[in-house]
Amino acid sequence: MRAGDRRGSGPLTGARTGGPRPGCWAAGAVLGYAADALLGDPVRGHPVALFGRAATALERRMWRDHRGVGALYTVLCAGGAVAVGGALDRGARALGRPPLPGIAVTAAATWAVLGGTSLTREARAVGALLEAGDLAAARERLPALCGRDPQHLDGQEIARAVVESVAENTSDAVVGALVWGALAGVPGLLGFRAVNTLDAMVGHRTPRHRRFGWASARLDDAAGRPGARLTAALAAAAGPDPRGAVRAWRTDAHRHPSPNAGPVEAAFAGALGVRLGGTLSYGGRTEHRPVLNSAGRAVRSADIERAVRLSRRVGMLALAAGCALGGALRRARRVTDERGAR
Repeated sequence: MRAGDRRGSGPLTGARTGGPRPGCWAAGAVLGYAADALLGDPVRGHPVALFGRAATALERRMWRDHRGVGALYTVLCAGGAVAVGGALDRGARALGRPPLPGIAVTAAATWAVLGGTSLTREARAVGALLEAGDLAAARERLPALCGRDPQHLDGQEIARAVVESVAENTSDAVVGALVWGALAGVPGLLGFRAVNTLDAMVGHRTPRHRRFGWASARLDDAAGRPGARLTAALAAAAGPDPRGAVRAWRTDAHRHPSPNAGPVEAAFAGALGVRLGGTLSYGGRTEHRPVLNSAGRAVRSADIERAVRLSRRVGMLALAAGCALGGALRRARRVTDERGAR
């Protein structure tokens, strides 16, 4: 028997023809989630920021007011991230010392793409300023959390913006990444974060990006769909008012202009017993969005902490669900590979 065949029979390694065993994904995901919880995002050299700078440089060279060029730009950026993830996966297997390289690569990628801790830190910072009555400082801090125009917002409107941002970014910065990591490993993690970042950069409907960013926005809608539905379901399960969350999700989510933010924000609104949505100013435009959970009360600054706690519970449940899903898929692939190798 060759050394490579003998190595393939270890408890966490892959079959001779397959990838890592289920334990590698789960261990790496848990370690990466823990790293995000303990460390948050690095101040300098964050991989997502590096990707953003590279994508910005490419946009300067490629930009045309044309959907086809924008679609090519999206393929190059998102496909490049997936390719990097695949190369990291293959490199970990090529080291020949399973399971540690695979776990380390998965943990590093998970930590790099998750943003739950930074999200909750920023939300709590704005909430503390509102509680202290420092409206000017809260307005100054809000753009670090969301793209609203804060200058004319009062305290209640800032609190509502924070709760909405916590809800939406629980899906984008935590649950969606874990879902795609479970489905496709490190390439799924990096690919999802790349797609989500591209949507934030060029997916909004400004005159410059209305055509060029069309493909990025549509791809983000598709990639975010499973994570958004799981986030809404987990918010209903983990929130203080499960029935209210399900009711708001069913009655109001479809009225939101975003197919993914709608279910998440509606479920959070119902779970917390508050009203979300309404008039907002975003990117220089005034939008009149539908009210979500109209039976709820107006958001208060204290609701920011309640939303943060719900977000953390949803993240933990999503990690457990991702480990279970990833393990089941990898066991199925392993069985298929072993049967094909006979």
